[in-house]
Amino acid sequence: MQLLLSKAFLFLHTTRTFSTMAISTSSSISLSSKPRLKGVIFDMDGTLTVPVIDFQAMYKAVLGHDEYLAVKSKNPSGIDILHHIENWSPDKQRRAYEIITDFEKQGQDRLQIMPGATELCSFLDSKNIRRGLITRNVKDAVDLFHVRFGVKFSPALSREFRPYKPDPAPLLHICSTWGVQSNEVMMIGDSLKDDVACGKRAGAFTCLLDETGRYNAPEYANVEHQPDYKVSSLVEVQSLLERHFELTS
Repeated sequence: MQLLLSKAFLFLHTTRTFSTMAISTSSSISLSSKPRLKGVIFDMDGTLTVPVIDFQAMYKAVLGHDEYLAVKSKNPSGIDILHHIENWSPDKQRRAYEIITDFEKQGQDRLQIMPGATELCSFLDSKNIRRGLITRNVKDAVDLFHVRFGVKFSPALSREFRPYKPDPAPLLHICSTWGVQSNEVMMIGDSLKDDVACGKRAGAFTCLLDETGRYNAPEYANVEHQPDYKVSSLVEVQSLLERHFELTS
């Protein structure tokens, strides 16, 4: 009888030990598993480059003061000027594009690369992580960026690619070109209405660059698309990626 009790105790103890080990191992696997990241897609103006375009002044010049205030009040996350002018008459639309292009050319003359951008690109290259670019600026501006700073993004889609952000089409096109799924890439940009919305609609991870903290304002609290991550500098992105993702090509 004593022998039977001893064997029963040994069996229960062993079973409980293995169960504990299984739970512990399972928890460890669960805690250590990270989503795989194969590519990062950047916005250009205000993300890879220092903000130099006065968008508020541009919108006022295109819309006029009164219409600007009316449109702004209906769009708390920001004005989509390209979408807004799509249904204007050809003459009015042409004049609007002339104003927009003039502001963009002024920005090209003062083009500066964003602090941390070069280092972040070097880090991504060291991990064989692909780098793409989506901008609502023109191809000439993208070409100038590539030449002036010697940092290449491929594919690099400008507003000549239709439909442009915040439509998910350009991001999905890049994923298709790379042969990856949208949930294996991250979109990084400084705009909730363009960059974060584009990324979210495509099913990608999103990171909002908010240098000044302006998106902490109450009017942005209930916008449709919120970022997965938020940084105040591109310098912060490397540690964010290392902490939250398995980095692989």
